[in-house]
Amino acid sequence: MTVSRPAAVVILAAGAGTRMKSQLPKVLHPICGASMLDHVLAAASELSPAELIVVVGHGRRQVAAHLARHAPDVRVVVQERQGGTGHAVRTVTETVGLGQGTVVVTYGDTPLLRGSTLAALVREHAAEHATATALTTLLTDPTGYGRILRDARGAFAGIVEESDATPGQRAVTEINSGVYAFESGLLADAVKRLPTDNAKGEEYLTDVVAILRAEGHHVATVTIPDGDEVRGVNDRVQLAHARRILNARILDRWMRAGVTIVDPLTTLIDAGVILEPDAEIGPGTQLAGSTVVGAGAHVGPGCVLTDTAVGRGAALTHVVGVSASVGAGVTVDPFTYLAPGTGLPAGKPGRPRSGAGRPARKEAQA
Repeated sequence: MTVSRPAAVVILAAGAGTRMKSQLPKVLHPICGASMLDHVLAAASELSPAELIVVVGHGRRQVAAHLARHAPDVRVVVQERQGGTGHAVRTVTETVGLGQGTVVVTYGDTPLLRGSTLAALVREHAAEHATATALTTLLTDPTGYGRILRDARGAFAGIVEESDATPGQRAVTEINSGVYAFESGLLADAVKRLPTDNAKGEEYLTDVVAILRAEGHHVATVTIPDGDEVRGVNDRVQLAHARRILNARILDRWMRAGVTIVDPLTTLIDAGVILEPDAEIGPGTQLAGSTVVGAGAHVGPGCVLTDTAVGRGAALTHVVGVSASVGAGVTVDPFTYLAPGTGLPAGKPGRPRSGAGRPARKEAQA
């Protein structure tokens, strides 16, 4: 496989996610208009891997059904028992294999991880001729994470879990994200030999790195500056935190593309929304689903639009719209509800064809 096209990306999504306290599998919880797993799949797809594999376990029927609808080309592998991250990868190697080349392993609950970061991991893995490459970052508070150990020259020396670390090692702020690039053949061999002499009796992917290094293979690292990228989501508080970060990224991208967002702190925009240059989004506005806002349109303050098309130069204030269409140059009266199927064509009187609420009006032409 080429550097730009790894043999496989394996996404681990089998965990129970008990801290979410939900009937919905953790990786299916929505964030900015898509599930966490969808965001991870989008990042992984940027690598154009020969095989995209998702390991499922808890809530497997729901997760598999979601993948069948939204990512039918993904190969689903079932981890019958929760035997650890190493066991999950071993299940993949024994069930479908991994081909020849580079294999990237990541997680279904890391929706902030960018595709560009995964691409940098693959590039460095190839440039270093490494057998394994670990993605690391620096955290002010590394509590709960395994620490990266380095030798006197600064080269990778190992990973120590927090529970096994000495006080000096716990002071290290470089953490192991758990995201790796491996050479497939050596990975498949190493996962067959993982120990289970730990508190949970599980097989950990971290031990693959230890095995490979002990056998003289080169292990490299890629350290990223943005620690938020590799933070997993384990409860509703972390989900809300991730949503704020991802929403801020989305707003930043649109503002740099020529869209005015009057108050980013009160504006929520889903990942699938499309905004044209010179559109203006007012405070307290939420744009969801596949909403499209045309150039020069003014939406907000106080609008909530889902799957709604807003034409060029239209103006909406305190409007709720669902699967509706507002034509170019149309001004919709405040506190109007545009029900599904509502259409306000450009150049015609602005009264909704369906739905309720105060009527809309066409802006007077000069």
